[in-house]
Amino acid sequence: MTYTTVIVEQHDAVTLVRLNRPQALNALNSEVLGELIQLFAAYDADASQRCLVLTGSEKAFAAGADIKEMQPKDFSAMYVENFFAGWERVTNTRKPWIAAVAGYALGGGCELAMMSDFILAADTAKFGQPEIKLGVAPGMGGSQRLTRAVGKAKAMEMCLTGRMMDAAEAERASLVSRVVPAAELVDEALKVAAQIAAMPPLAALACKEMVNAAFETGLQQGVVFERRLFHALNATADKVEGMTAFVDKRPGNWTGR
Repeated sequence: MTYTTVIVEQHDAVTLVRLNRPQALNALNSEVLGELIQLFAAYDADASQRCLVLTGSEKAFAAGADIKEMQPKDFSAMYVENFFAGWERVTNTRKPWIAAVAGYALGGGCELAMMSDFILAADTAKFGQPEIKLGVAPGMGGSQRLTRAVGKAKAMEMCLTGRMMDAAEAERASLVSRVVPAAELVDEALKVAAQIAAMPPLAALACKEMVNAAFETGLQQGVVFERRLFHALNATADKVEGMTAFVDKRPGNWTGR
């Protein structure tokens, strides 16, 4: 499939996706959304691909949603179009994926990064929700995901002031999993993705569902959900192979069954 706003590469079982609108600092418009929806659906359906890395450029992961696209739209246009609603089709991706962020991840760019399963940040990364400076507010889940990641006080401050958070603060606040030198970001993200891709694929799906459930359920309900998925994995060929390989002191040979 040919894309206009993204560049796609396959590295063995890892899909690498680069946002590619350099003239607009990778600003997110409807064309980007449409292509990412297609791309993530193709990734989910491709049994040969087991982890995905989404990145941008050294200067910007994505500097925000495309203001030129939004500026002419009034309330009725936004409401009828249900503007931004399509991003749920990206967040519904079942397989693991990582955001590798260098440079600016602001507004929609920060929100897109937070849709990933976790963020690896370059030491040049800057995160923020500056929509208030445009007379609006986050619209792609920023107020919700940022609050869950960093807590009410920091999320409220960032949304109300529009200030940016650098990579070091983002790591301290648990917005990102790790910070690496900018020159090593993509290579490190591919390395981590390859580690995930080498794991039993059904167990990877289950781990992702379990962790996500922690944000949607109470503790007791979440523990029961986790336990049922654990029970279910005991019916898989990969469980038999994994435990046999452990006893035999050899690597597992995963089939995803």
